[in-house]
Amino acid sequence: MQLDIQQSIDILKRTPIVVESMLLHLPDHLIRANEGPETWSPYDVVGHFIICEKTDWMPRMKIILSDAKEKVFGPFDRFAQFNEDQTRPLAVLLDEFKMLRSQNLEEVQAMQIGDEQLSMTALHPALGPVTLSQLIASWTAHDLGHIAQISRVLAKQYTAEVGPWKAYLSILGK
Repeated sequence: MQLDIQQSIDILKRTPIVVESMLLHLPDHLIRANEGPETWSPYDVVGHFIICEKTDWMPRMKIILSDAKEKVFGPFDRFAQFNEDQTRPLAVLLDEFKMLRSQNLEEVQAMQIGDEQLSMTALHPALGPVTLSQLIASWTAHDLGHIAQISRVLAKQYTAEVGPWKAYLSILGK
């Protein structure tokens, strides 16, 4: 499939709404639940989305689209959300995520990115050369992956309660 930037934007616009619909007003024990040591809770995922909006997708897009001679991405701290205030209410995080995502997508649309720009590249520190098209596709898949992660973490909180139906619920594992 060739990247359809408008299709990606349409998905990216929905992520904050989907996440808010899934999590807002749930009890703290659900939004802070995880899948075990060194795994993320839904709260952690929302914090990660915010960090990505601030330090990942748009800064990297701007590097790719720049006229700079050396287009090299700096490292990205995938765990930076754990350095933030962990007492902030989820509703506040969700509002911040919605605001940042809206601003970023407005900026993307204002760029009027065409096929020529989609093939522009920069150097990722671990992956090597990447195109703008790949960055936007990754942003989209990243969102969908974390939505799936939130769903999985929430579903796993019901593992014991589903009893024998666990055999039919692939989201709960074997």
